[in-house]
Amino acid sequence: MPEQPHKIVKPDPETGKPLGSRNDNNLKSAFPNSPIYLEELTDEERKEKYKELALNGVVINGNGINSFDRDYSGAPNLEDVETGGGGKPASPYFPNLTSPGPGSVNAADQPVYNGDIPDAETKQAAFGTGLGGTISPQQTSAQIKDTATLGEYISGKSYQGSDGSVWCIII
Repeated sequence: MPEQPHKIVKPDPETGKPLGSRNDNNLKSAFPNSPIYLEELTDEERKEKYKELALNGVVINGNGINSFDRDYSGAPNLEDVETGGGGKPASPYFPNLTSPGPGSVNAADQPVYNGDIPDAETKQAAFGTGLGGTISPQQTSAQIKDTATLGEYISGKSYQGSDGSVWCIII
């Protein structure tokens, strides 16, 4: 988001300069039915329309994706992740590193990983892992959803009130 506000609909006041400036009287005379002069288009109306079209609701059949929920409902909860063998992860934060066995390349043949799995609560900082690598998407998505407009996003943070720390599990 730029630091300086940008014009949406409402223009700056006339400057009174003779050349190269806007003359509101002439524009209103030339375009009397303009939605701007009829006040059908306003800065607030455009912001609300943007929220409706770009930030809220479910997009159906858009850009090769069957549907995309911009309200982030149904985000996964990491506590509900099934772990074990047969192609499942070793933990919600750690892949199953076992081999499926001789002659197989099928993940369904993987046994349970019996090696040491790092504790998810032991957070160690690592560059580029994002905000809270062990936080469930179900928790953070709800907070991102509550960000009403683009102007509310904060540089370096995914939502208002996030601490901005960068964490992941180091093996």
